[in-house]
Amino acid sequence: MDNLSKRGNSAGGSGNRSVQIILESIPETSAEFTALDQAVMQTPFDTAALTVIALYTYPFSKDEAVSMINYLRGPNPMTQRDLLFLRDRMAQNDKAGFLGASYFDGAAPGNDYTPAIPYVVTVSENPYSYSSDGYAKLFIKSGGGDSPRSITLRLAKDGKWYLWEYSSLLLDIRAPESKNPWV
Repeated sequence: MDNLSKRGNSAGGSGNRSVQIILESIPETSAEFTALDQAVMQTPFDTAALTVIALYTYPFSKDEAVSMINYLRGPNPMTQRDLLFLRDRMAQNDKAGFLGASYFDGAAPGNDYTPAIPYVVTVSENPYSYSSDGYAKLFIKSGGGDSPRSITLRLAKDGKWYLWEYSSLLLDIRAPESKNPWV
């Protein structure tokens, strides 16, 4: 049985859908990650949700997370500059330990970004998500951000949606309650 499933319509185009990707468990290795049914990346929603999994993996194993991101990027692997950018963003305000978790439903500063189980990532589109041919700009809400963060996926000749741009997912969010010295 697959540990990753979907709720909602994942076909792109109309502009106001949200898709929930549901995981019973989080893959710990690239091999487990690429074995997921959604790792065939047939929809931009699948690729966006898998990006959250890769970011969630980062504090446990940077190498596995980078391997997952490179898989999602397909023919456009990370450069040294991309690796440094990821490292710097994750180190900023010590957010590596909670940034990825913040994109799972139920994770918020007040519960130290502890996601509900099963793990759920909600990915949304808007009327402008498909305004550029071959690209999809989708949105994922962080429990620590004020508005959903964008992620751009690109359709390749092989019919797969690859990760194209995700820097918005690395923006700062509110610190977990346990790190707040004032409350």
